[in-house]
Amino acid sequence: MTGLRIDVADLLAHAGSRRAVDLAAELEGLSGSAVRIRGPVALALDLERIPEGIIVRGDLGCSWAAECSTCLTDVHRDLVVHVDELFEADPVDGETYPIDGHEIDLELLARDAVLLELPLAPRCEAPCRADAAEAPAADEPSLTVTDPRWAALSELEIT
Repeated sequence: MTGLRIDVADLLAHAGSRRAVDLAAELEGLSGSAVRIRGPVALALDLERIPEGIIVRGDLGCSWAAECSTCLTDVHRDLVVHVDELFEADPVDGETYPIDGHEIDLELLARDAVLLELPLAPRCEAPCRADAAEAPAADEPSLTVTDPRWAALSELEIT
């Protein structure tokens, strides 16, 4: 059971009722292909009972870190995602989230929202170090090495 599983019996018992929820939790394994989540994911949500179920609205926030996909420098950013989702007793696969008895689990919602907003190829703030490299003169070869692992190639003569 995660810290994002909450009891909503009070909401289910009274139509139109509302509750604010502020939580933070570490979500294991929450990272994109090139991006790592740093620290907990914070949730600031409003839960509202409607005839179909419970609407969850609010913001999720976290910090992420990665290497720039162009120049390989470290990139750190904060991410804030707005969510507006429905939890219901008979969820529609891929569209709504389940109410399990009198509890809802916000972990899947948090994972879905954050992972969809993470960049696939993170980049530095403009201008990227690679973008700022000087363009070669007309008589110079057009080989620009930005990755130190390839620095030996810049010493080769191109004929």
